[in-house]
Amino acid sequence: MFGTQDLTLFVISGLLLNITPGPDSLLILARSAGQGFRAGSAAALGIGAGTCVHVLAAALGLSALLSASAWAFTAVKLVGAAYLVYLGLAMLRSRARPAAATPSEAPAPAPLWQIFRQGFLTNVLNPKVALFFLAFVPQFIAPDAPHKALAFLLLGAIFNLNGMLWCHALAWMGALAGRRVRAGLGHDGRLARLTSWLNRTMGALFLAFGLRLALSQAR
Repeated sequence: MFGTQDLTLFVISGLLLNITPGPDSLLILARSAGQGFRAGSAAALGIGAGTCVHVLAAALGLSALLSASAWAFTAVKLVGAAYLVYLGLAMLRSRARPAAATPSEAPAPAPLWQIFRQGFLTNVLNPKVALFFLAFVPQFIAPDAPHKALAFLLLGAIFNLNGMLWCHALAWMGALAGRRVRAGLGHDGRLARLTSWLNRTMGALFLAFGLRLALSQAR
């Protein structure tokens, strides 16, 4: 269809790849568990916007530059790794307040636009995602396709749609888990201690992802 081949296999493979844990999934879980479904959805939509950039860049051949140029790959890789490390340090430095006496004393939630931007930058600054699309998607484009770029865009849109379905399911699960934990712990010091522990754990994982990206090599 439209120059594609093995579309069913592509959809199944895309779903399996989307559920693989990574910094995108971690960000969605962290935001939805802490601020609810809307925050997780904002992170997911930012990630989806970043994926659109990767798909368009790969269709236009820009991602080939990352594959061919060691300098370009290293530059984008280091910027992306630095951003993940920045997010990790921000979470490690955050401190959950003890039970607030009044709602006005509770920590202000992060704005949705800021969460969207975090999701976008986390995804778009990862050159491994760009190289993934460059290596994975062409396998499902027929050799005799009359418009290979359009077929690439179609497959990229299908992949992103599947990804958004999974990401929003992840946001829903994270929000549900966060709501149940808060209801079970109430508003005493246990909730503050758990929130602080989760922040430190998420921060450490983001640091690990950032360091792994910084040490990665183009394939």
